[in-house]
Amino acid sequence: MPVVETDVLVVGAGPAGLTASALLARSEVDAITVTKYPATAHTPRAHITNQRAMEVYRDLGIEDRVRAVAMPGESMGDNVWATSFAGQELARMKAWGTRADRKADYEAASPCEMHNVGQHLLEPILLDVALQYGAEMRFSTELIDITQDENAVYGTVCDRNTGETYTIKAKYAIGTDGGRSTVAERLDFPLEGETGLGHAVNVWLEADLTEYRAHRPGTLFFTIQPGKDFWLGSGTYICVKPWTEWVLIVVHDPSVEQIDLSEEAMLARVRATIGDPSVEVRIKDISQWQMNHVIATEYRKGRVFLAGDAAHRHPPANGLGSNTSVQDSYNLAWKIALAVKGKAGEKLLDSYHAERRPVGRQVIDRALKSVGLVAQIPSILGVRSGQTDDEGSAALAEFFSPSEEGRKRRRQLEAVLKENDYHFNAHGVELGQRYDSDAVVSDGTAEPSYTRDPELYYHPTTFPGACLPHAWLEHDGRRISSLDLVGDDRFALITGIGGEAWLQAAEKVSAELGVQIAGRPVGYRLKYADVYGDWRRLREVDDRGCLLVRPDRHVAWRSLDLVGDPVQTLRQVMQQVLALT
Repeated sequence: MPVVETDVLVVGAGPAGLTASALLARSEVDAITVTKYPATAHTPRAHITNQRAMEVYRDLGIEDRVRAVAMPGESMGDNVWATSFAGQELARMKAWGTRADRKADYEAASPCEMHNVGQHLLEPILLDVALQYGAEMRFSTELIDITQDENAVYGTVCDRNTGETYTIKAKYAIGTDGGRSTVAERLDFPLEGETGLGHAVNVWLEADLTEYRAHRPGTLFFTIQPGKDFWLGSGTYICVKPWTEWVLIVVHDPSVEQIDLSEEAMLARVRATIGDPSVEVRIKDISQWQMNHVIATEYRKGRVFLAGDAAHRHPPANGLGSNTSVQDSYNLAWKIALAVKGKAGEKLLDSYHAERRPVGRQVIDRALKSVGLVAQIPSILGVRSGQTDDEGSAALAEFFSPSEEGRKRRRQLEAVLKENDYHFNAHGVELGQRYDSDAVVSDGTAEPSYTRDPELYYHPTTFPGACLPHAWLEHDGRRISSLDLVGDDRFALITGIGGEAWLQAAEKVSAELGVQIAGRPVGYRLKYADVYGDWRRLREVDDRGCLLVRPDRHVAWRSLDLVGDPVQTLRQVMQQVLALT
């Protein structure tokens, strides 16, 4: 059997795989990406794109391209519950940081806005940038088997067009091949959790609903009708293109209902939840999926890593799926690149599991809890499984009545909508990851406490392990973010007035180790001017102190002030981060 050799084999070409491919190619790592599919995603699938994911796209140089095809954050905000688009509105809440009291939190946290963009639009952009960086992509190439020994990984693949079977030998492999991961299965990665928690159908369709949505713009529209007490009600619409393209999600219980997947049956459901027979509808695709609550107990096994849905699977609540997947790759790619080039020790790769699995655990648990929160709404409105239309209408009338029961249920709804901030405005879950691993070096201080709810609110800090906080700076007459000083496959050392010795140390240690450490002087009238003083308020170190920031924009270490021997101090820190000691 023919053998092709490479440094890294990436299996799967969804958001996680394409991000890994682009980042490895940018780092000039020889890698091959294979996927059994003939092209990128042909349906919208995941859509919510949070600020951290947009920051990764900013680092890849494609933020503007993603924004151009996406629904902007300002149009995402109104979650609506109604009997149908044309029917009675039952509830409304602001989501994704668009409420007046949350806008400032989101704007202060990142240079990037949240967006809504389907995978069928996002993946071609990721593919294009990967190819621009020189990535090798092999579509219609299915992984049949994968094994490893202490020296290499061996992936047996089949070209689905020609039937040719051959082996790809690599130093490392990344399994980004989704919820039915062949990599995880063949290599016996242990998984824990529950599967089959719910079954759903996606109906991708075109229908001009401008009349019913433009005045209350948002990504999600929940329909609530008698007899349907599932957590997504009678069906939830995701806006793909304002206000003419949608995905209808229908959740069902197979033990109670054998759902008819024909286009005719789905069209009837669509018309019932639109509520206006004059609206023309064209169904583009119908697909099925199931909800799980599963995570790999290990993200690394020998020379193989899991990322994305191969490592963590959960309901779509909170919109965290593809965002977490992209960030998995952002964490892993630079580490593999340094290991392949002999610039880092093997133990650096262990930090991927140590850092990303706790994030995956938080994400799958938060998503499941959020399902429980939103699932309370139909019953509060009076919807019960199996009830007749008349019974359902009477229950809704009671909800809006001046009766004691009506007042009680309206108070319940207000409380549940407030609780759903943990579902739709969980900014701390989206941005607040703090890593704890051997690739993070303590500065001797205690981790700062949270002053507000850590799930709802992001707490910027430069404490080692946290993501570098965002502040607007000025450079060569242009406004830039502090995040623009880091990334691009390089470490960065940020210091202020009087920190010249740190910059000299960065240059010397960078040359010694063969690892780029970009010196970034930030402060009043420095190269990167802190014109508003925002950076001074966020940095948590003295002018003469420094921050060492990793290629994934997480703080590796900091020094509160200048030390006696900056070169030796920085050398020791870098050796520890890179697992060279």
